[in-house]
Amino acid sequence: VQLQACGGGLVQAGGSLRLSCAASGRFSGTFMGWFRQAPGKEREFVAAIRWNGGASYYADSVKGRFTISKDNARKFVYLQANGLKPEDSGVYYCAATNGITSSIYDPGMWHTWGQGTQVTVSS
Repeated sequence: VQLQACGGGLVQAGGSLRLSCAASGRFSGTFMGWFRQAPGKEREFVAAIRWNGGASYYADSVKGRFTISKDNARKFVYLQANGLKPEDSGVYYCAATNGITSSIYDPGMWHTWGQGTQVTVSS
């Protein structure tokens, strides 16, 4: 499977963005998710969704502001980011894993990554 993310951009604090990730090829993962990485920082978990069933998981820093969703038929996963803050800035990556729920917060447990899309939130 290959992942292609898009939808990033420059937005003012308080604004919104919708990131999209398209999966091509045969997808058999358990979860699809989003991570982000700011300059000089480690890649961090943002959100994940179970591909079959739809249970979703969020980092504490984005709960109540971000929503992850999916379209199984089209093999898309989305991240609706509202109430953006400057600290949300970074490169956002979509990813896929066959891992179990307890492992989804560790980027090392995800086996397929998209190319990333830049999100910049100005204050």
